[in-house]
Amino acid sequence: MKLCYFNDYRLGVIKGDQVVDVTDAVKDIPHLEARDLMIGLIARWDEYKGKVEKAAAAGKGVPVSGVKLRPPVPKPGNIVCMAVNYMEDGTLPEKPAINAFHKAATAVIGDGDTMVLPDAPATIFEGEAEMALVIGKRATRATQADAFKHIFGYTCFIDGSARGLPPPGNVFFQMKSRDTFAPIGPCIVTADEIADPQNLNITLTNNGEVMQKFNTSDMAHHIPRIIEWVSSIHTLEPGDIVATGTNHRGLHSFMDGDKIELTVEKIGTLKFNVKDDLKRTWARTTRLQHKEKGGEGPHTPQLTGKYAK
Repeated sequence: MKLCYFNDYRLGVIKGDQVVDVTDAVKDIPHLEARDLMIGLIARWDEYKGKVEKAAAAGKGVPVSGVKLRPPVPKPGNIVCMAVNYMEDGTLPEKPAINAFHKAATAVIGDGDTMVLPDAPATIFEGEAEMALVIGKRATRATQADAFKHIFGYTCFIDGSARGLPPPGNVFFQMKSRDTFAPIGPCIVTADEIADPQNLNITLTNNGEVMQKFNTSDMAHHIPRIIEWVSSIHTLEPGDIVATGTNHRGLHSFMDGDKIELTVEKIGTLKFNVKDDLKRTWARTTRLQHKEKGGEGPHTPQLTGKYAK
């Protein structure tokens, strides 16, 4: 099942190119506002799944193209992002140590929204294509054997980054948690719909050009290990987001006017825009291309605009 929010945070089920409003079938779930309802449904999925299926089958759909999709989890309690969790197409000499960081939940935006690049002296702005796990059942020190029991579903996720901010060593909070730096969507695909999440193609295009293309099979630490490790540090709750990492070789500059599309096989395509009032520019060069050309540092330098050197 594909679950989404649309328009004024109505809860919907996507069926092909149609979305069916199922809000009334779950409106008795306790919630303070519409944006809380999805997490309540996730936490009570065993009780409400049949009601949602019945409402989706009986309801009249409207074209997805005619509604405004919203982030499917607009208020996650935690966003945990795995760091350096791909073998980079098998090029890394050894598996990196497992690592992660938190991203502010207030950074979330949805399909069709805009990532706004801040007035900050970043050396480059990037967005990392990722598949994210949506937690369904509380996980505290979960085992790898039980890991998938805690996953409700999967969604597309972008980890926005403002790289190179001073001072050195004081990076992750100010690099990762900027407003609008966590595009997510367009929906949640429930776990029963995806037989093998460890073998999904991920493709990111920028203005129609393919920039990132990799498969989740290249993860250094696979999903069961991720759940085991993260839940050994803090409890994961229903609706929490765990982003599984990216292949860095295709990372490149995000600039004003860019139109980004992230497609994760069997999940869907997340689309959003990029805005930079300062109109800063970089070469449209991936990290791999920059390295192959013998460039200094991991990425291409800023060419024009405020903070260019």
